[in-house]
Amino acid sequence: MTDTELLEAVKDQIGITGSYHDKTLMGYIRDVKDFLSSAGVKRSILESDAAIGAICRGVSDLWYCGTGDAKFSTYFMQRAIQLCYRKEGADDG
Repeated sequence: MTDTELLEAVKDQIGITGSYHDKTLMGYIRDVKDFLSSAGVKRSILESDAAIGAICRGVSDLWYCGTGDAKFSTYFMQRAIQLCYRKEGADDG
């Protein structure tokens, strides 16, 4: 999935239209992907369809946080753990 496709998926999931917030959202996408990578999610998993929902959830958590209260939801953290253990090629479609 390209960055543009991922951005559109995130915008669809959190209900944002237009391009005004694209740079901010891309920054959040990069942060979430970096978090998942640092947690141990393999690049091949991170770039697959299997990670889209987790990335969208992570961006949503950052997007809707209060000032100084940025934290990931329990759901996001559980998905991050699952993605760390996911085997490459395991039903990524």
